[in-house]
Amino acid sequence: MSTTSINITEKKYKKLSIQVSLSGLSFCCFDTLNGTVSSFHEVQFDTIDKGIKIEDLFASAFREYPQLNDQYDDVLIIHSNNLSTFVPAALFDEQYIASYMQYNTKVFESDFFSFDEISNYQINAVYIPYVNMNNFFIDKFGAFDYKHANSILVSKLLDRSKNNDSKTMYVHFNKNHFEITVIQNQKLLLFNSFEYQTVEDFIYYILFTAEQLNLNPENFPLELMGDINEESEFYKIAYKYIRNVNLVDVEALRWNNYFSEAENRKNYILFNS
Repeated sequence: MSTTSINITEKKYKKLSIQVSLSGLSFCCFDTLNGTVSSFHEVQFDTIDKGIKIEDLFASAFREYPQLNDQYDDVLIIHSNNLSTFVPAALFDEQYIASYMQYNTKVFESDFFSFDEISNYQINAVYIPYVNMNNFFIDKFGAFDYKHANSILVSKLLDRSKNNDSKTMYVHFNKNHFEITVIQNQKLLLFNSFEYQTVEDFIYYILFTAEQLNLNPENFPLELMGDINEESEFYKIAYKYIRNVNLVDVEALRWNNYFSEAENRKNYILFNS
């Protein structure tokens, strides 16, 4: 979705993407002439005092990082939360947008709903953005686009599945929650988000999802991404129960930046924005 657009009188050839959540933000600057990521930073809110507004924490980040106050041709805000779902375009009616969220999350009359069109695959991502964060960025930038993180994730995974007839499970691992996406040759078979506390939670949801889709742990490919590596206890337990486990290959993504393989895997959504 977009906020009110403005006229750009002087092209900067720079784009800013900011991924926001309740636990912090990360951002990268793109050189749009060369299609490269020129800089990247991450800000974690270790503890959030109930008396401190999230907007104040963002304001502190803007004071610390001057790149956030530069001039850009385009600004994209990426909302990262588990308040989203996917609806086939043929079944989508914007008039009833709130109803699609009722099946997987508790919604309130005061909630604001938005959606992203993934037109290449006739899917709409319906979600609840952080309105207070959008208001903060309106004050900072005046105009910007915003999307849900899962819209970018699923779109890119669908792209990379072209001509792959295997049912592949992708797990995007975050702190406190992870997303499972199952795709077969550019068809979205399943998407869901799960909260976890232990490694047992993690493997239970993966195996349960596999069972529901009749995926044999001896055969189906499991691709892991996000904040995970081979030394992680979560990777190790997946490797214990599923034969074909790999970290997502990010070599195609690394061509446009100088960051490590692990950083590209962790920031797959942001760097693909």
